[in-house]
Amino acid sequence: MSGTAGRPQRFALVGTGARAEMFVRALVLDHPGTAELVAFADVNQTRMNAHNGWLAELGFDPVPTYPAGEFETMLEKEHVDVVLVTTVDRTHDEYIVTALRAGRDVVTEKPMTTDVTRCERILRTVAETGRKVSVAFNYRYNPLHEKVREVLAEGTIGEVGSVHFEWLLDVRHGADYFRRWHRDKANSGGLMVHKASHHFDLVNWWLDATPEEVYASGRLFFYGENGKRHGYARDYDRAHGAPEAADDPFALHLADHPRLRELYLEAEAEDGYHRDQNVFAPGVTIEDDMSVLARYSTGATMTYHLTAYAPWEGYRVMFNGSRGRLELEVVENDFVSRRAAGELKGAALHGTEAAVEEGHARLTVHPFWERSREVPVTGYTRGGHGGADARMTAVLFGGHVDPMGRAATARDGALALLTGLAANRSFETGQPVRVADLLTVP
Repeated sequence: MSGTAGRPQRFALVGTGARAEMFVRALVLDHPGTAELVAFADVNQTRMNAHNGWLAELGFDPVPTYPAGEFETMLEKEHVDVVLVTTVDRTHDEYIVTALRAGRDVVTEKPMTTDVTRCERILRTVAETGRKVSVAFNYRYNPLHEKVREVLAEGTIGEVGSVHFEWLLDVRHGADYFRRWHRDKANSGGLMVHKASHHFDLVNWWLDATPEEVYASGRLFFYGENGKRHGYARDYDRAHGAPEAADDPFALHLADHPRLRELYLEAEAEDGYHRDQNVFAPGVTIEDDMSVLARYSTGATMTYHLTAYAPWEGYRVMFNGSRGRLELEVVENDFVSRRAAGELKGAALHGTEAAVEEGHARLTVHPFWERSREVPVTGYTRGGHGGADARMTAVLFGGHVDPMGRAATARDGALALLTGLAANRSFETGQPVRVADLLTVP
């Protein structure tokens, strides 16, 4: 990957929240020969200043900063080639479409967007402009998930008839979605869109299939005002400055984390955003316990369950085939201590360090008429989403050749999104939803 006349591609990043740090570090530390970070854009100047301060800590010069309202000016003035979108989910389409129409390519965090109208707008603009949108589905690059794809493609278990997929978010990681802007479905699409789009994309990719019909049931069982019924509720709106939050295992104390303090607590004066809301306070409009039954273009079905209040974190996925069964079990951390419950997953900023608890990963084939055997997997680590972040950014920023073709397109982003949107519609209606009735993706 290179820019004009062999120069590094010029990247600008819009949305300087916590997740942006992974992309920033990958650009400046890992791929300086092929990619260059040239600007930040955000609605909050303090957050941009924080990222520039961290660049200085790494020994790099600060980059120009632009208010979000001057996004188009930034594209021209900084001669941007590619835009990185890491904003609040509901605003992804605004920056994606603007960048595409300005002749730039885009890399966007998942989910690509949050509803059908916005998705249609992105797909239409891609078709009209001929520019490229890449969705950062980093889980495709996890060595465990690569091996699953290989085993299925080799026909080891024959034709896949059904998939069972269970994902557990523990009471540290899961709770964090209920402290932030994600707690409002208008911002995030709910966990069926914001979180499960990762998982639905994996199934699409593993099966080389597209979703056709979805039936789902979901509810808010644990968080929000349910905390009163379960005995966890404390009487405060946000943790900072609230005596009631001092010993609450569900409270996030921003002042105790230097980077979070810079990024959020010190930025509140500009936009009033509170990163440390009470997970049991009123106003939650997303679900925390969700079940999905999906049928795919191959005829295979998937049963899926997402729990956001589990005692341990990880996932299990099982494939039943005409020649046997494939099972993947990943325990990312085996428990959450009361002391660590109010921390973030593994680090002050999500995903940058391995969790301190114990975990394991195991991939097993169960052929008909034979003993089961464990499939060896190399390259898996407990940090950086199993090593996936570094592998993904090597393709997106480093120009590495990817023989597995894992880079996710706007079409892939739409197909993953549609399973979640169909599930949300089914939550509302209590009926199965045909994906084609929401949107036809070419």
